[in-house]
Amino acid sequence: MSQPFQHERDVALAAVREAARLTQAVQAELQPDVIEKQDRSPVTVADFGSQALVCHTIKAAFPEDPIIAEEDASALRQADNVVQREQVVQRVQALRPDATTEDVLGWIDCGNALEYSKRYWTLDPIDGTKGFLRGDQYAIALALVVEGQIVVAAMACPNLLDPTDPTAPPGGIYTAIQHGGTVRVALPEPSKPTPVSVSTRQQPTDALYCESVESGHSSHKGAAAMAAHLGLTADPVRMDSQAKYALIAHGIADIYTRLPTPKRPGYIENIWDHAAGALVVTEAGGRVTDVNGEPLNFTYGQKLERNRGIVATNGLLHDEVLAALTAVGFTD
Repeated sequence: MSQPFQHERDVALAAVREAARLTQAVQAELQPDVIEKQDRSPVTVADFGSQALVCHTIKAAFPEDPIIAEEDASALRQADNVVQREQVVQRVQALRPDATTEDVLGWIDCGNALEYSKRYWTLDPIDGTKGFLRGDQYAIALALVVEGQIVVAAMACPNLLDPTDPTAPPGGIYTAIQHGGTVRVALPEPSKPTPVSVSTRQQPTDALYCESVESGHSSHKGAAAMAAHLGLTADPVRMDSQAKYALIAHGIADIYTRLPTPKRPGYIENIWDHAAGALVVTEAGGRVTDVNGEPLNFTYGQKLERNRGIVATNGLLHDEVLAALTAVGFTD
C-alpha cells in the first residue's frame, strides 16, 4: 500500500532533478569575472529557467494546485530584456525542446499565487544566489503545504557532497514526507534512497552550528553570543542556502540559526526560504521553530508573518539553544 503523498513526492523529486540539470549547466559556464563585476545575469537566467521547469512539472501533475514561488515573468516580458528572455528560453528548450517563448513565460507565471490556500506548493528556484555565483552551495527547494502543514519536500543541493561517501560525485536531493522520514538520493542519476537522521549529540560543547555566509541574512554577532553562552568550541560552518538544513538532517551539524539582524529591521522570512528545509530536518528527527520556540506558520501567504527568525537543531539541543537565545536577547 502506497504512503500518503507518495505520488506528490515522486513528482516533486522529478521536478527538482530536472531543474538542477539546468542550473548546473549554467553554473558550469560561469566566467571568473562574474563575481568581480557583480553580474547577476547568469543566476537570473538559471532562476527563471528553474522556476519554469518546476512549475510546469507540478502543474502538469496537479493542475488545480496553486504555487507560491519567488519569481514572475513580468521583467522578462519587457522589451529591453529580450536578450535575457532568449537565454532563459534556450536553457529551458535544452531540456524541453518543444517549449515556446510563451510556454516558458507562462510556466514561470504559474508560480504567481500570493495567498494561503488549503493546499499549495511553494518554490525557491535558486536559494543561495551568491553561493551559486561563487560556484558554491545553492538549493532548489520545493514543498507542498496542506492545511498549513508541510507534507512533502524535495530539496536539490547540486554541490553538496554525500557525507557517507566523500568520494562520490557531488549533488544530492533530500526528500521528505510528513510522518514518513527523510531520504537522500544522488543527483547525477537515480539511486536507491538512503534514510538520513540527525545527530545524537546532546552536549552543547560538542555541537557544530551553521549559519548564513552573509551577515545581512542572519546576525553573526548574535550567533557568536549564543555559541559563547552554550560553550560551543567549534567555529561555525557558513554556507549559503537551505543546504544548511541538509547538514542538520544528515547529522553533520547540530544547530542552524537565522537570527534577526539590524541590517534588515522588521524583516519577515519568506516561506520558500524554509518550507522544504524545515520538513527535511523534522522528518530526520530534528526540530524547527522560530527564535521564540513557536512552530513555523505557513498560513499567511508568502511570508512567515507570525514568526521571528529560525532555529533548526537535532532536537536534543533545541531547548538549550532557545534558552541561550533568550539569555543573549534574541527573543521577544
